[in-house]
Amino acid sequence: MNPHTKLISYLSLLLGTTITISSSHWMMAWTGLEINTLAIIPLISKSHHPRAIEATIKYFLVQATASTLMLFSSMTNAWLTGQWDITQLTHPASCLLLTTAIAMKLGLVPFHFWFPEVLQGSPMITALLLTTMMKFPPITILFMTSHTLNPTLLTSMAIA
Repeated sequence: MNPHTKLISYLSLLLGTTITISSSHWMMAWTGLEINTLAIIPLISKSHHPRAIEATIKYFLVQATASTLMLFSSMTNAWLTGQWDITQLTHPASCLLLTTAIAMKLGLVPFHFWFPEVLQGSPMITALLLTTMMKFPPITILFMTSHTLNPTLLTSMAIA
């Protein structure tokens, strides 16, 4: 991989993480998560091995689904309450969808089956990034919305 491409990917990871962690608006948080997803994809697929390509596709599909759920959750909340602020997530259906989306992004039970397969198809440094840095933005959103998330769903996921 070209050193300039690798540098741009790492800087994009930092930028996406910073945008998501420092945002208070749903669209900016979603934008930061998408920047992170698009920045890590070339790093996962840099070895042109079929296993790496499979891992890249799995990662992209799961993250795109979770991002769509998160965006739908925030849009539903904004439609029903008129609030785009992350801390003002008040509609129960939006809370349920957001909990599911965050669980998918983090690879929590029962949405964790994709994560080991993506790690097996990734190079070691990329797997390290996937297990550490790529978890900071969703965990930050989880903490910012923890007072409104569905406690029954969180408890059942923790027990599972």
